[in-house]
Amino acid sequence: MSVDQQFTAINDKLQLLLRAMNRLQKENERLKSYFEQVKQKEIAAIQRIEELQQQSSILQLASGDMNDKDKKNFEKKINQYIKEIDKCISFLSQ
Repeated sequence: MSVDQQFTAINDKLQLLLRAMNRLQKENERLKSYFEQVKQKEIAAIQRIEELQQQSSILQLASGDMNDKDKKNFEKKINQYIKEIDKCISFLSQ
């Protein structure tokens, strides 16, 4: 095999590797994008679950179906929300 043939063979293999690298980079970007979409959907689902749990707690309280433990947990959450609201108000007033 001559030097020119060896260079040609190396060049051909290099071209194959570059094409494979480009294909893998595109696939990697596609998978990153898909991952971000799934991540955003998960965050939205978690937020929706929390909202529904809050609504359920409010409905239980309104209907009088809460036991003492649930009432204490509900009051604790309400107090946390009040503290967060107070913090926001203090930040806004600065």
